[in-house]
Amino acid sequence: MTELAPGVYEHVVTGELRRRLRTVDAELVHRDGLEAVDAEELLVRHLAVLTRRALRIVGEQGEGALGRQVETANRIAEAIGRLVPGAVVEGDRVAEEGQVLLGVAGGRLPDGTVAFPRRPEIPLSMGALLVNGRDQPQLGREIAKELASADQVDLICAFIRWHGLRLIEEDLRAFTARGGRLRVITTTYLGATEQRAVDRLVELGAEVKISYDVQRTRLHAKAWLFHRRSRLDTAYVGSSNLSRSAMLDGLEWNVRIARAEQPHVIETFAATFEEYWNDPSFEVYDDPGRLARALAAARGERAPVPLELGGGHVEPYPYQQEILDELEAARQVHGHWRNLVVMATGTGKTVVAALDYRRLRRQGKVDSLLFVAHRKEILEQSLRTFRHVLGDGAFGELLVDGHRPVQWRHVFGSIQSLSQLPHLEPDRFSMLIVDEFHHAAAASYARLLDRLEPNVLVGLTATPERPDGEDILRWFDAGRFTVELRLWEALERGLLVPFHYFGIHDGTDLSKVGWRRGAGYDTEELTNLYTGLDSRVAMVVEALQRKVGDLSCMRAVGFCVSIAHAEYMAEEFNRRGIPSRPVTSKTPREEREESLCLLQDGELKAVFTVDLFNEGVDVPQIDTVLFLRPTESATVFLQQLGRGLRPAPDKAVLTVLDFVGHQRKEFRFDRRFTALTGIPRSRLLKEAEAGFPTLPPGCAIDLDREVSKIVLANIRQALGRRRAELVGELRGMGDPSLPEFLAETGLELEDLYRGGRGGWARLRRDAGLDARPVTSAKDDQALGRAIGRMLHVDDPERLQFLRDLLSRPQPPRPSGTDLRRTRLLSMLNTFFDASRPLSALEGHLERLWANPARREEMLAVIDVLWDRIRRVTPVVPEVAHLPLRLHAHYTRGEALAAFGMEVTSSMVAGVQWLPEEKADVFLVTIDKDEKEFSPTTMYNDRAVDPTLFHWESQSRTREDSETGQRYIHHVEWGTSVHLFLRKQKGDPYTYAGPMTYQDHEGERPMRIHWRLAHPLPPEVFHYAKVGVG
Repeated sequence: MTELAPGVYEHVVTGELRRRLRTVDAELVHRDGLEAVDAEELLVRHLAVLTRRALRIVGEQGEGALGRQVETANRIAEAIGRLVPGAVVEGDRVAEEGQVLLGVAGGRLPDGTVAFPRRPEIPLSMGALLVNGRDQPQLGREIAKELASADQVDLICAFIRWHGLRLIEEDLRAFTARGGRLRVITTTYLGATEQRAVDRLVELGAEVKISYDVQRTRLHAKAWLFHRRSRLDTAYVGSSNLSRSAMLDGLEWNVRIARAEQPHVIETFAATFEEYWNDPSFEVYDDPGRLARALAAARGERAPVPLELGGGHVEPYPYQQEILDELEAARQVHGHWRNLVVMATGTGKTVVAALDYRRLRRQGKVDSLLFVAHRKEILEQSLRTFRHVLGDGAFGELLVDGHRPVQWRHVFGSIQSLSQLPHLEPDRFSMLIVDEFHHAAAASYARLLDRLEPNVLVGLTATPERPDGEDILRWFDAGRFTVELRLWEALERGLLVPFHYFGIHDGTDLSKVGWRRGAGYDTEELTNLYTGLDSRVAMVVEALQRKVGDLSCMRAVGFCVSIAHAEYMAEEFNRRGIPSRPVTSKTPREEREESLCLLQDGELKAVFTVDLFNEGVDVPQIDTVLFLRPTESATVFLQQLGRGLRPAPDKAVLTVLDFVGHQRKEFRFDRRFTALTGIPRSRLLKEAEAGFPTLPPGCAIDLDREVSKIVLANIRQALGRRRAELVGELRGMGDPSLPEFLAETGLELEDLYRGGRGGWARLRRDAGLDARPVTSAKDDQALGRAIGRMLHVDDPERLQFLRDLLSRPQPPRPSGTDLRRTRLLSMLNTFFDASRPLSALEGHLERLWANPARREEMLAVIDVLWDRIRRVTPVVPEVAHLPLRLHAHYTRGEALAAFGMEVTSSMVAGVQWLPEEKADVFLVTIDKDEKEFSPTTMYNDRAVDPTLFHWESQSRTREDSETGQRYIHHVEWGTSVHLFLRKQKGDPYTYAGPMTYQDHEGERPMRIHWRLAHPLPPEVFHYAKVGVG
């Protein structure tokens, strides 16, 4: 490098580079600490360059060069060993002979000779790009040679063709004949796979799994992975399916990857394949008839044969399991047995309801059921779903359109038929499920709901807020919906179409528009502003032409601020030659239905509505959503977005155009983008600054320059609100409780404690609401920080313990022989100071009791934390004597204190052996690099499936060491191993429970598979796995 050309770099700043940087204007140089990148990998590369240079120099010094290179390599290794004891042992030295091991045969042939496997043309330790070019080995021939030395082969490809398979058939036969394991994943996409090829693979001994989902095909990968016990694994990733042209002479590009060069790429491949292999979307091939029908249907040769719902075992998708978990917590923790579930259309509301009923029936909580809907088709489909989930083809009876039940135990009835039953007893059904619950404000629904007295009520809807303002939440215990579907797994699984969200600056200034707390912008003022701007309409049309292109194929819905605004937009679009209509509460029913039919058929290009587009509306063909007004409510925003997320033929993506102006400071973009992306508010600003790089596949957020400035400034302001602003807001509200203040301001509890804000008691004191004197400002600040360290607690036992403890008139003394109480107090001690033993807790509690405002604050915080519990956290049978709950959250200090380690701040590594409990505790961070994607470390620890975890030990752990042997033989030795997981630094850990050794490979580090005793919760598995969908 002779001069520093403008551009991007990732170079370690050496002394020489630092000298040259001094000649460049400092403002033109972007540098950061090594921790900003993958420091370990960067330093390794730097040392590799120096080592290569040294070996090359000694290799150029004439005779005996090889010996000198070996000697130099050994001396470098000795230097490393002196610097880092244990990093290099005597056995790591290169032997003086200077040889390389190329193979070990399994034995001799009958004639006494020895045969070694064929080797690929490309060395096993090197990568290459194969393009079927001149003097390059053909892909098919290299695959055949790779098979000769592999122990296991994983193949994933969209198409499997007969002529491609037959080129390597004999090599595959030889591979499986000698005990090799062959796993194949493929699809029925486009009907391109040939069944005879799949059948031949099975005949050869292959295990085959197939995705039959031709509507939402997500698999386009073409790749081979060759596993070898020697760890010289290789892979081919590229454009080649298993076809003749791909294997021989097609214009195909394939990258050969070697573990020796890029181990992290091989690990990613292996982990992702394993995840797909365990995904129920890929089904074991055991029904040739089904495959034949699916391939024919995908080719359009005949309509697919309807799939009869049988008695198969139905398991929820992870996002559905989250909803079931939250329902269980609502009932078991909060005592709420009347709950509303909000799920987008097409994500399986009825399946969730059936699974919920199945669980409650098994628990003995319900024994009869009434399922209510307003259409016969919904009732028939729902009945089929329940029969399938329950495995009972005779379950349930219809009450609709002349059908009358006989047994009256499990009834699927229309609201019209139920209204004609004057003698229906209030307690006839122990469980009531109402589909499309937004209809409940209608008189017929209201009469039924007011009359019945079920033990369990579940409402299902995609749109809980009605445009007519009628309240449907009064029938539910919490006065709000219990759980709302998170979009991300539904998007990843292709149950909803991906979205492309464009934020477009519309030039409006809303900073002077009136604002009312709880209601947002003044509707009349917004209407006057928007209906008086023809230039804004022109901008909307121009944006549609740029982003959508051909408006003749568009089916759009635009959300407006008022009926007048919707009518104005429709009129203006019509004037510009874009057929449009307003569809609002003012529109007659017949006209509304006609408009929606015209939109579905493509004769109308757009409809404009107010707030919500619901009330029986189901137009999956909607492919464009226009946000023509500021929508602050995250719930309303997602419901409006959901109107366009329904899959439909030839609909690849939903285009979302959001027209954004300058906002009042009260408006909150953080709520919208947290809802839209699923990113926690604490990490939202970083993601927004980076352009939202971690969205589900196919999704994108693109903010123009002005909108990006507005949004980032707004998020910074919302997340960084000064204490003085919060004090002003609190003072203006009178003297609210903590929950009331959080609900009114839209703040999270964490917002009161980050950035030195001091917490709730400090806020009330500064607002003049608490005049009690503080004896020690230092102690008061320390107590506020301690309360800020407990905001993750979601274990009912601990919260109740703290509530009881704080309710005592005098501070308790941390003494006694009760193990559980002692451990709970030790966990409490970590809030105050994890570097001090349990004996220090007495002083901390005395200071807390001397400050009644802080003690009251802690009790108020406990109430908020209790209300936030969204998952049942049961006792773990294997460690029932410890104050730990399965899938509850803990800091490192709390986790170790629960196992009896008093001073927990001394633990640096993520592993700890606790002899008193005979337990190994692993504290694992999945995303090890906070600042950016790090391909070399991010899959060292990962979930293979919800009960199998791949874990990498510390770098010096050998298989034959005491620690390594304890890991392997922990069951026989009577010790236990426990896993705590978190996504990234700063997060609390989720206790995943005990686990059992399965197998391992390698050492220094050991890579171990552990079998968890309890499945990971869906959201934890979601961030701990490799792939998506």
